[in-house]
Amino acid sequence: MGYTVAVIGATGNVGREILQTLAERKFPADKVIALASEKSIGQEVSFGEDDILKVQDLNKFDFKGVDIALSSPGAKVSAVHAPRAAAAGCVVIDNTSQFRMDPDVPLVVPEVNPQALAGFRKRNIVANPNCSTIQMVVALKPLHDRFRIRRVVVSTYQSVSGAGKEAMDELFTQTRAIFVNDPITKSVFPKQIAFNVIPQIDVFMEDGSTKEEWKMMVETKKILDPKIKVAATCVRVPSFIGHAESINIETEEPITAGEVRQILRASPGLSVVDQQSPEGYITPVDVAGENPVFVSRIREDISVENGLSFWCVADNLRKGAALNAVQIAELLARDYLAK
Repeated sequence: MGYTVAVIGATGNVGREILQTLAERKFPADKVIALASEKSIGQEVSFGEDDILKVQDLNKFDFKGVDIALSSPGAKVSAVHAPRAAAAGCVVIDNTSQFRMDPDVPLVVPEVNPQALAGFRKRNIVANPNCSTIQMVVALKPLHDRFRIRRVVVSTYQSVSGAGKEAMDELFTQTRAIFVNDPITKSVFPKQIAFNVIPQIDVFMEDGSTKEEWKMMVETKKILDPKIKVAATCVRVPSFIGHAESINIETEEPITAGEVRQILRASPGLSVVDQQSPEGYITPVDVAGENPVFVSRIREDISVENGLSFWCVADNLRKGAALNAVQIAELLARDYLAK
């Protein structure tokens, strides 16, 4: 007997990726339900190669009898419907920022802190971390276990798909406009994104950080270790899929690039591509549709004691969102909701 699974926000970038990932990984579902807002009712979305699902109205849907909901409709919508689903007995895996810092909601990356999932019954909600945080902590976890990380300085290079389909359309439209000499129009981003980089993701906070940078700091502390100090600069770049990060760490124990390569190659969810040649590193274009977090450019930082720098890339719609959520669902099915 399998599970009844609902995908909330099924017509969005992440929702469609969740449906594809559930099918690819053969999640034990007897029934999969696609939910979205009223404007999407009746639309068709693919589930695997052969199945087509008709989108139902999230506002009117009764979650009684649904075992797991994978939710990615935006924080305001999740604030309304995730508690409603949870109250009906459904376990919600929420991909928005709404519940991540709630002390009663586990914030889970399966390769990093699967033990945190044990507390999901307090709210019947599990939070999926921010995409940029997920890929970073997958790489940091085995290094923290071995060397004890004191401080992380990270600069991100985040693709427009992290801001949704409209953002991808804006990059395409602006790029085309430049080539045909049409006016540049902006609606999603505060500055032109085509052939540009924007050092702002989300809103500014009182200390000058953006909310995206704050998320990376507080989520890393909640997932990995509250003692780790994190300084982040988050930048939107004109690529469609794949987030890249330049990460520098300082550790308590002496650290060498050679040992780091060995540790990361043996760690779950990671792929090391690290050679000093033009083909010896991974870029965002290389990772579209791939599940692992890729690490390249591993080198010792001689400007500090016990320092290391590396390059980290992942498909933000896969491991940064859909895959991580499905992996959480797999843990729930295996360890907590077995039928």
